[in-house]
Amino acid sequence: MDPDLSELTEQIALDPVQFIGIPLALVGAVFLSLGAQFQHRGVVKVESRTVDSFGKGLNGQQLMLLLARPSWVLGTLMLGLAIAFQLSSLYFAPIIVVQPLGAIALVITSIVNSRVAHVKLNHRAIIAIAMCVGGVLLFVGVAAFTAVDNPVTDQHLVTILIILAVVLAAAGAAFVLFRDKLRAIFYVIMAGVIYGFVATLAKVILGRVQQGEFEWLTLLCTVALIAATALGAYFVQNAHASGPPDLVIAGLTVVDPIVAVTIGIVVLGEASQAPLWAIGVFVLAGIVAVWGVFQLARNHPQTRV
Repeated sequence: MDPDLSELTEQIALDPVQFIGIPLALVGAVFLSLGAQFQHRGVVKVESRTVDSFGKGLNGQQLMLLLARPSWVLGTLMLGLAIAFQLSSLYFAPIIVVQPLGAIALVITSIVNSRVAHVKLNHRAIIAIAMCVGGVLLFVGVAAFTAVDNPVTDQHLVTILIILAVVLAAAGAAFVLFRDKLRAIFYVIMAGVIYGFVATLAKVILGRVQQGEFEWLTLLCTVALIAATALGAYFVQNAHASGPPDLVIAGLTVVDPIVAVTIGIVVLGEASQAPLWAIGVFVLAGIVAVWGVFQLARNHPQTRV
């Protein structure tokens, strides 16, 4: 083997089997993009035929009507496939590597939505999308060479559950107190944060199963995962009702992985072998990507004011 190639191989923290998670995550990103587009179409049609709930959250009648919309049901099935591929990728590789790859869905969604809605993206929106994707890909590029999978302990599970409880309480309080003033960016950010915890819980549950340690604490994590998924799904539908699909995907593919990766770094120690410069790159890439989300919310031609 070439000495330079051998040296490069030794620097990569992932083994060949773990790299299987990367193509699985990319396929999941495609389903995520298409699923969001179909769901958005269903939500918009339902809202246009009922009482306007812009900023106040979809009501029970509207949620039931969504089940009768073929486009929404098809989009939901595609999102289910996206989740299946995402979980499969998490089974093979560290969350810090595969979770951010969903940002590819943002590019796909932006192109598809531009064609479907006959809306041309302005240069500021394009720059914002480039910031989102560029920041995430930079993150993944460094993570692939530094991330490690560590055993999941009881302390890890307890810490994640406590943080999730605080986040859910804060999200619920904000929704109740400021419901009449909420806009797409709130739902997008909160959905991304919640799904970041969903991805983390899925990863730790899979890790416990691999370790043969499925007990009451792991079961509690499973219940928390289901509850967080339901609340996140509700916020996603409200984001569709008040913003374009590419903004929704920006939240799910930028905020979600940044939250999940932060937990992976701080709680699970997936960056424990990363040099100091890599931590600096993680922070910088995260700031660029999140700033891109806010710029997309501000400058997208379909954003409702």
